[in-house]
Amino acid sequence: MKLPKALKLSDAATFLNCEFVGNPDHLITGINEIHMVESGDLVFVDHPKYYDKALNSAATTILIDKKTDCPEGKGLLVSNAPFDDFNRLTRHYDPVMLQETDRGADTQIDETAFIYPGVFIGNRVTIEKNVIIYPNAVIMDNTIIREGAKIGPGAIIGHFAFYYKKKPAGFEQMHSCGGVIIGKNTDIGAGCTIDKGVSAYTIIGDGTKLDNQVHVGHDTVIGKNCLMAAQVGLAGCVTVEDNVTLWGQVGCASDVVIGEGAVVLAQSGISKSLEGGKTYFGSPCGEVKEKFKELAALRQLPAFMKK
Repeated sequence: MKLPKALKLSDAATFLNCEFVGNPDHLITGINEIHMVESGDLVFVDHPKYYDKALNSAATTILIDKKTDCPEGKGLLVSNAPFDDFNRLTRHYDPVMLQETDRGADTQIDETAFIYPGVFIGNRVTIEKNVIIYPNAVIMDNTIIREGAKIGPGAIIGHFAFYYKKKPAGFEQMHSCGGVIIGKNTDIGAGCTIDKGVSAYTIIGDGTKLDNQVHVGHDTVIGKNCLMAAQVGLAGCVTVEDNVTLWGQVGCASDVVIGEGAVVLAQSGISKSLEGGKTYFGSPCGEVKEKFKELAALRQLPAFMKK
């Protein structure tokens, strides 16, 4: 999320009532979670395991729970509760806007778009030319639907990221202030659910086709001309490159890259990144020829045990 106006490090510390390390005039131009950060962004970290990753990331301001050496050119905000303070900042710059009508504020719908009855459209939504949105779809805040896209009945675009911190009293949700971009000439099937980014965009590339009941997690980026059959489930922060095919009920763990042109057969489980241009099967999935050899060997096991 980019800030409407750059925020000084010292002013951020005052707002959060915490210490800072670095140049008081150091500027914060955005707020982002670790997988999506870029120069100018603030990121939070509250576990020693991830200190180095955050301090050495592209983020130039780190909201951290321990006073430490500040990398050159960066600034630190030292907080007792970085997760809570990150939420304070995102809620301040992107507050929840409750909505009592079926069309939100600052929403632009091209006159050539066709919106069926029963569609709910949130705030700051852009719907471009020749889009069709079928009955009972929900288009939530900060969604962009590009020209020629079709959204199936009952699809939910832009619901909150599934991102929680465990606390003594239970789980607390991270405030989602990102959005979703649906590319040109995409088909989003009936009952699909596409979560918004935590602080950036979940992206569905041009020409990609999602079957019914596909789920796409927060901050996942899907390339162009991909094909995903029913009940595929992608966790958050997955990268799917162009021309990938995922057949029915494929599941994918977070922070995985699926290379261009890869094909993953039905009911496979993806736990690590896959090289492009190959066909995969199984859980955990591997190259299809090797997996079929493993299955053939297993079928011989009962006879081998008898010997």
